[in-house]
Amino acid sequence: MNPPPNLDAVPDAVPRLEPLHRAANRPYAVLGREYVPATSLKPYQERGIASWYGRKFHGQKTSIGETYDMYAMTAAHPTLPLPSYARVTNVSSGKSVVVRVNDRGPFLHGRIIDLSFAAAHRLGIAQNGSGEVDVQAILPASIARSPQASQPPLPPVASVVGGYSVQLGAFANFANAQAFLTHAQNQLAAAQVEAKIRQAGGLYRVYIGPYPARTDAERVGERITQAFGFATSVAPH
Repeated sequence: MNPPPNLDAVPDAVPRLEPLHRAANRPYAVLGREYVPATSLKPYQERGIASWYGRKFHGQKTSIGETYDMYAMTAAHPTLPLPSYARVTNVSSGKSVVVRVNDRGPFLHGRIIDLSFAAAHRLGIAQNGSGEVDVQAILPASIARSPQASQPPLPPVASVVGGYSVQLGAFANFANAQAFLTHAQNQLAAAQVEAKIRQAGGLYRVYIGPYPARTDAERVGERITQAFGFATSVAPH
């Protein structure tokens, strides 16, 4: 096993449309429990405990017959269609990665996703072995429309006092917020919107806006989620 020299630089998986694996998406049973995988890409979001799997499985075959690489941005999930893509966000830090789901597991009670070591490291949960995360499936709309694709601009940001902002992430320290901002802005540039950072409630918040009405902000947030896979929330600015 030869880990890359800088695990922090391992890039996110790049979502693309792939044919689903017929055998790996059939119902199955493990440890007396039955699982019924999804057979199409559809909305999925869940919060729970993520774990990671590494050396024992490194080099072995995944459920779809690929060789497991603990240093690639992949994950195992009990029921998401294989292969598919998901955004995983560390609840405590706001750090986020995109993984390719190409394996089944975990099967321990209370665990919702098994990350590769690289993904767990990027999220900051590798050392503890597990951590609370949000898992959100990346849907075909965001896969088919690349950041470079031609898109009409989102509603312009209004010059208003107050208003409502679309939050993309919240971080305990500025460095993490700045790193996420850079990642987000590389994608959002195609939509002609600019993300910014502000400090509020003891956190550094990455946001877009403000917009004069909550409905305007909600429409922008929904479109960003559909196009780029970012989990968003709307709050008074």
